[in-house]
Amino acid sequence: MNLAKVFTKTLVTSPERQQEADADFVVVKRVQEGDVAAFDQLILKYRARIFGVVYNLTANREDASDLAQEAFIKAFQSINRFQGQSTFFTWLYKIAVNTTLSHLRKNRLRTFFSLEKLHEDGSVDQFLDQLTDKSGVERDSYLRELQEKLNESLQKLSIKHRTVITLFEIDGLSHTEIAQIMDCSEGTVRSRLHYAKQFLQGELGKYLR
Repeated sequence: MNLAKVFTKTLVTSPERQQEADADFVVVKRVQEGDVAAFDQLILKYRARIFGVVYNLTANREDASDLAQEAFIKAFQSINRFQGQSTFFTWLYKIAVNTTLSHLRKNRLRTFFSLEKLHEDGSVDQFLDQLTDKSGVERDSYLRELQEKLNESLQKLSIKHRTVITLFEIDGLSHTEIAQIMDCSEGTVRSRLHYAKQFLQGELGKYLR
């Protein structure tokens, strides 16, 4: 058992990402040219993913909803500054992450990883099968114990380390995308990710054997 099996993620392949980026840029140009209603297409496309990344950093649905909305407002207000140096997806994620990190620092909140998302997308059974052969009451107890330990462990990481492992392991972003979002080098991303993984492996040792 390795740490990757504790986190589940849906990865988007490079060709799909490029097609997505091209389609987004067309919509962005329409908004920049005055078709403000076209921005709704981007909201509909990304609101679930933006809410997801914010929720994974705050573990609070009300905060996640407010911060996601704030991120979209900021993106709309700044849309004319988007020139396509990165994908719109990365640009929007950066706004959302920075908005959330500012909120976390201001309010001194601690983040929690929640397995609730696994329940919602139906992958929790597969997840638990990978971790244990327990069933019924034993499985529920095991799940609670695992969530509590993972929450406790992630609390001990710095916000920067916690953000990197959330974006990589939960949201499936690449090192390059994370570096753009975090305003750091890919080497720094790899270093923070390595540290975070090593730390969590030590904390969750008995679950990863």
